[in-house]
Amino acid sequence: MADPRGFLRTRERELPRDRPVAVRILDWAEVHRHPTGEPDALAVLHRQAGRCMDCGVPFCHHACPLGNLVPEWNDLTWRAQWRDASDRLHQTNNFPEVTGRVCPAPCETGCVLGINQAPVTIRNVELSVVEEAFDRGLVTPAVPQRMTGHTVAVVGSGPAGLAAAQQLTRVGHTVTVYERAAAPGGLMRFGIPEYKLPAAVLERRLDVMRAEGTVFRCGVEVGRDIGGDELRLRHDAVVVTVGSTVPRDLGVPGRALRGVMPAMDYLVPANHAAVGEPVPGAPVATGLDVVVVGGGDTGADCVGTAVRQGARSITQLEIMPPAPHERPAEQPWPTYPAVFKISTSHEEGGERLFAVSTTEFVGDDDGRVAGLALQDVRRGADGAFEPVPGTQRVLPAQLVLLALGFTGPERGSLADELGLEVGPRGAFVRGDDFTTGTPGVFVAGDCGRGQSLVVWAIAEGRAVAAAVDRHLTGGTQLPAPIAASTVALRA
Repeated sequence: MADPRGFLRTRERELPRDRPVAVRILDWAEVHRHPTGEPDALAVLHRQAGRCMDCGVPFCHHACPLGNLVPEWNDLTWRAQWRDASDRLHQTNNFPEVTGRVCPAPCETGCVLGINQAPVTIRNVELSVVEEAFDRGLVTPAVPQRMTGHTVAVVGSGPAGLAAAQQLTRVGHTVTVYERAAAPGGLMRFGIPEYKLPAAVLERRLDVMRAEGTVFRCGVEVGRDIGGDELRLRHDAVVVTVGSTVPRDLGVPGRALRGVMPAMDYLVPANHAAVGEPVPGAPVATGLDVVVVGGGDTGADCVGTAVRQGARSITQLEIMPPAPHERPAEQPWPTYPAVFKISTSHEEGGERLFAVSTTEFVGDDDGRVAGLALQDVRRGADGAFEPVPGTQRVLPAQLVLLALGFTGPERGSLADELGLEVGPRGAFVRGDDFTTGTPGVFVAGDCGRGQSLVVWAIAEGRAVAAAVDRHLTGGTQLPAPIAASTVALRA
């Protein structure tokens, strides 16, 4: 236990200050400062890590899909034993620099201290440990001591694919990652804005993976540039981790108007531009009235991006009423509660409207969107949303971004050539051990379990790596904390 009286001495929850809004909206640099880069930041980190009670039953550990050893690296952080803290952190998590930035931290909602205090700042401790480890040169390639002679193809380079590739490389398999984009990372690179997850952070980790022996073939689309049969002929196993990228649409009148588009059609080219790779003809919010339909994280990312591009106005719509500011009684500790959240993007500008539903997109004479018609809604006796009479109005909008989530992986030649079936929920069908109907082909990540969190994707990548290693060698020493069926139950 870090400090037996730490949770009594320090009752407040302290976090590093973000860059000032007036400054950060002028660039694409990271909103959050380096956790230990501020004066007295190490002292704050020491106090927060010391609040961890090293509970007999660590619910933070249970709440984390990766099973992170939170009490252990809290104690080591409190003692400033950075190498050991980094080792404990990397024992369960391949990419803590990613989860430390973008994970919603279910571990914190499971923190026992959260029963009657603000929980330990677990995510910030995690990020602090990995950043200190990189700064001190403690993150080094884990090159395999011997090669197995087996080859594995990983299709897709999101968090599940990268985690699977790193685990399989480290036990001696020859791993090639196929990515249709120009650079690896998937939506971590192009879907999450640069100000939340800088590309340099990904490249730093990818350099470690390359040094370990993982090979990346970018600009190669399986099913177009290389066939499924050829892929299986070249490799002893194939792991499909292409994510859930088909956007959920909104079928209301006017959907075909120019200027109405899925959020990723806006965020991806914006992220390219943020790193100096502008996409000709990409949508830009400069000087426009922007409406974002959808109240989740992707919608918030659209808000922050539109702020930086100089939108005239920004409105984010959510069909649900605003969540309570405190944990609801029907969602007691240690469950993950639905509470009102204000992201860094919401701090920067824009308006949020709740309990509203889009009824129509209004166009101009040139076939471009000019407005969005909406109305207030409420829950009816049957639980369905019903319109509130007399609340219809039209918002001006020359750019409408649909951030309504995703329905599953893309279907086409990749699925056909690898013999992948699509289940009733839109995901690829797989067994409890991530196997498919095609021998030697495995499915993991969002394309198998549906749209989810990056921390779940990493967990699935680690688990499928153990399944593949067992398939190739008859056994495995890789950790396999979850099976596909368990994932479905816990999701």
